[in-house]
Amino acid sequence: QVQLAESGGGSVQAGGSLRLSCVTTRIYNTRYYMAWFRQAPGKEREGVAAIYPFTGVTHYADSVKGRFTVSQDKDKNMMYLQMSDVKPEDSAIYYCAATGYSLALTSSQALGVRENYMYWGQGTQVTVSS
Repeated sequence: QVQLAESGGGSVQAGGSLRLSCVTTRIYNTRYYMAWFRQAPGKEREGVAAIYPFTGVTHYADSVKGRFTVSQDKDKNMMYLQMSDVKPEDSAIYYCAATGYSLALTSSQALGVRENYMYWGQGTQVTVSS
């Protein structure tokens, strides 16, 4: 069973940067899609960025495109989210997720369908002040 743990959240001023990390334990498979989702109070959980480790293909939500970068370190079983030029609307709990099965996804499937992901971390809070 895949286990995920996020770290790196915190408070940052608008325009600043933050890097989130997600470590996977027990089983890491490069054919499992991995993604970052976020959930702000009173809002639905939304996909932010996703990566298919096997090919390195990445997907981004329009709201973060050009500001956030998802990456991986296969040797360390790590996934990262580099957040730059953050905005107050980026404030949320950020979750990493893994599909747990081998299947390539389209962008809309990777970011728009939470049910594609079997495994989730506990989340890390990001707060952006103006």
